[in-house]
Amino acid sequence: MTATIRNKTWAELKVGDHAAVERTCAVQDLILFAHVSGNTNPLMLPDGSADHGPKDVIAPSMWVGSLISAVLGNVMPGPGTLYRSQSLEFKKRVHVGDRLRITVTCSDKREQPVAVFRAEITDQTGDVVCAGLAEVDAPMVAIETPVRELPALIVDHADHFARLVELAAQLPPLKTVIVCPEDHNSLGGALLSTERGLIHPVLIGDPERISAAAREIDADISGWALVPETDHRAAAARAVAMVLDGEAGAVMKGAIHSDDLLAAVVKKDGGLRTAHRISHVFALDVPTLDEILFISDAAINIAPDLLAKVDIIQNAIDLARACGLDRPRVGVLSAVETINPNIPSTLDAAVLSKMAERGQIKGGIVDGPLAMDNAIDMEAAKTKGIASLVAGHANVLIVPNLEAGNMLAKELTFVARAEAAGLVVGARVPVMLTSRADNDRARLASCALAQLYDHWRREGRAFSGAAQALAAE
Repeated sequence: MTATIRNKTWAELKVGDHAAVERTCAVQDLILFAHVSGNTNPLMLPDGSADHGPKDVIAPSMWVGSLISAVLGNVMPGPGTLYRSQSLEFKKRVHVGDRLRITVTCSDKREQPVAVFRAEITDQTGDVVCAGLAEVDAPMVAIETPVRELPALIVDHADHFARLVELAAQLPPLKTVIVCPEDHNSLGGALLSTERGLIHPVLIGDPERISAAAREIDADISGWALVPETDHRAAAARAVAMVLDGEAGAVMKGAIHSDDLLAAVVKKDGGLRTAHRISHVFALDVPTLDEILFISDAAINIAPDLLAKVDIIQNAIDLARACGLDRPRVGVLSAVETINPNIPSTLDAAVLSKMAERGQIKGGIVDGPLAMDNAIDMEAAKTKGIASLVAGHANVLIVPNLEAGNMLAKELTFVARAEAAGLVVGARVPVMLTSRADNDRARLASCALAQLYDHWRREGRAFSGAAQALAAE
């Protein structure tokens, strides 16, 4: 049965009548209020830094005052009420997490339809944070209306990448060779990562183009090492050679085509291959999710067979653990969640799940086949009757092929407003395969992934505090 709201007309209203609602101040409230009002006062918006967390943010006084209208318009007098005037006195600041009780009491009835209400807002301690008088036109006609549920909103109020960058900055800078940073995007990302202490850059590329890019963003790179090389393929080969000679500990893609860089990286003789297959992992900060989502492989392995998928899963698990996930939950995706011999990816998924149970894939919980909905949405998993430690809350997704992975990652980025970073893993060193469309922030996050993954490879464990940091989020 649909819930309804019944108003109280002016004739029914009596002096002393009162009503109250409760509301907890949330980060989302302040972000939405900033959008609606245009008030972007930094005291009233979290910036994601460790020294300015959500609890330090002050709620705008007018947001606090606006809560009174929710009682007047929804409860008493209710639907049909219109404001005439409002006076407010703000006695105490409200912060994110404060539990507020908003009470209105009819203090006077004047010539119809005018009524006056005394309004008071208290916090969880009982202190009055706001008080005042509201004069309204009370409804003259009885109205009973269904309770309206507002449309869901997507608001990204948790900056997972900022925390990873903060953790990575505590490690020594990773000497990184940047291949052809010949446009403002790639050079700007390198500059930001250097300023944040994540990398120690070595540039390889056309000196004139690099200098022009630096002028475009007003950057001083006079103190940076620069290896001149105008040919992109030769620049990629030189970068790989520097890694093999111990002159660099990571590679970052600049304004060079991915195929040209990867050709040098995966080369059998003189490349950066190891005993494991090289794969790419996207890390996405999706507004609707509470943690980073890892997707693999969406950039290197076009149509991986079963054994290739074993390495792809292991690489993704290792990166997720390097970022602080103690035991990643891996969903192996297909179009359906049941085994169908006509859909080969469902067979692979079932085998991979069993291989993980038998210890052939280590460090994570692997389950499949799972469709996208029941991999990340608990209600969808329950509806399908799937009982699993992974279904409904997977944080690593393994796609059946490159096409599916690439479309999934880009749909989340350009439609769901996810922020994306990425890393090539399984090579001798981390390789940051950033897109030419990536902004500085995406490149900074990719550098953070490289830092944390490099520490994981060398130490065999996540950087101290990473798991606790993700748990705290």
